[in-house]
Amino acid sequence: MPYEPAPHTLDAEAVRTWSSLAVAALGRAREDIDAINVYPVADADTGTNLWLTAEAADRALAEVFPKPAPGMTHATPATSLAQAVRALAHGALIGARGNSGTILAQLLRGVADVLGEEPGEREPGRMLAQALTRAAQEAYQAVAHPVEGTMLTVAAAAARAGEAAAGGAAEVARAAYDAARAALAETPGQLAALGRAGVVDAGGCGLVAVLAALWQALSGEEPAGEPVPAHGRVAPVPQSPDPCEQAEDGPAYEVVYLLEASDEAVGELRERLDGLGDSLVVVGGEGLWNVHVHVDDPGAAVEAGVVAGRPYRIRITHFGDERRRARGERVQRAVVAVVPGEGLAGLCGEAGATTVLAPPGEVPAVSELVDAIRRAHAREVVLLPGGAELRATAAAAAEQARADGVRVAVIPTRSAVQGLAALAVHDPEGSFDEDVVAMTAAAGATRYGELAVAERQSFTSAGICQAGDVLGLIDGDVAVIGSGLTETAEAVLERMLGSGGELVTLVLGPEVPDALAERLEAYVQHGHLAVDTVTYRGGRYSAPLLIGVE
Repeated sequence: MPYEPAPHTLDAEAVRTWSSLAVAALGRAREDIDAINVYPVADADTGTNLWLTAEAADRALAEVFPKPAPGMTHATPATSLAQAVRALAHGALIGARGNSGTILAQLLRGVADVLGEEPGEREPGRMLAQALTRAAQEAYQAVAHPVEGTMLTVAAAAARAGEAAAGGAAEVARAAYDAARAALAETPGQLAALGRAGVVDAGGCGLVAVLAALWQALSGEEPAGEPVPAHGRVAPVPQSPDPCEQAEDGPAYEVVYLLEASDEAVGELRERLDGLGDSLVVVGGEGLWNVHVHVDDPGAAVEAGVVAGRPYRIRITHFGDERRRARGERVQRAVVAVVPGEGLAGLCGEAGATTVLAPPGEVPAVSELVDAIRRAHAREVVLLPGGAELRATAAAAAEQARADGVRVAVIPTRSAVQGLAALAVHDPEGSFDEDVVAMTAAAGATRYGELAVAERQSFTSAGICQAGDVLGLIDGDVAVIGSGLTETAEAVLERMLGSGGELVTLVLGPEVPDALAERLEAYVQHGHLAVDTVTYRGGRYSAPLLIGVE
């Protein structure tokens, strides 16, 4: 629950109140903002992304500045303004969602760059004005190709008004909020996509809510009236034909990841990603960055991150029919799949699933799965965890999503190939119960195998292995210990097909040559004439070989 606002000086308590009020305001406005989201991609999730980003920032702040127990007015230990704003900015950076959430994270970083310094003799009003200016500057610098009529424009207007305002921090915040509202109202005349749709900018709408919360935290007064007229809808602005206007159809994927890298490497990364797609936003600093880009080749975008440093928490979203959803339709049913490789993410995305990339050994957070369920924009969701170690995480995410009114079923897939089998029989037009039963049956009827390379000597269910040995796992247990990929794969296939099968699915890792797939296909055809074989590329992070037998 948000705190009851009271006038504050510019201190840690004010930051905590601001954060709490911002989360509450974005939560209330989330669906309205989603409904007017038309730029840069009409995927109806800007409000949700801003809300999730603000929630992540608020959680990080609560770790360094715990909220007081009921009846108490202060929390311990004492927290400085600098600690509070830095925690807020770091939490937003780690938890940023989508284009708008990434820009919000950079705005908060700009605020922290100023308020995170020792105040010295600086007057609070001037400090806040300088912080708003730095925030706008850094946000513009983070976006590869800034466009006016967006939340960047709103941020710049707020900064100019804050610099010109007289008085203390509350007066500066009020001036920034008023200017942001006015700038937001002008956005349909600045950006053709907004003018045609007759809406204000969705990201700017969220920023106005955040600035309203800032003023409320500092003044103790509640903003009068709605920050956005008619829930963001205005009269369409007449537009002259513009042959250079960007087509509605853009890149097919959104790629987001956190990246540990040097400033120099990130500069080269920006250039590389800028040539791959659009909507490029790279925010952060001091070795930790949040990268957001829209591309047609998600593998190349992730590969660019690997060259620059260490990418993790990678999320690849196929826009699919997001634009149709944005026109007001909330789909009846969707599938969310956790996959170990980017190639599998693309494959499942093409099949209509919303994916979460979880490289081997990494377990996604519950919040990541909840975010994916929300991004699916569906009344019903089938969740494919893809690993036994993810069952508890998937169950917790499903429980949270059910609290939001989404009907969720978790199918206990223990491998990506079982997820592929379930997706193959998915029927979004049938009843939910029948679809879940069919997908569960398909996954359960698929035996799964995997090839891995032993990292050290150890005892296994098949005997003692040495470092470098190739391990053939069947249904999660080591069944074969070999010296080469081909021989071990053939031995695993023979055991798996011993109890029959109609279809073999092979998913090749990034370093495995096509010749191995050809050899295994021939092996299956020679010994099992009635069995078909399909082969996919798992992409980076996937195991050397995954095998499914249905």
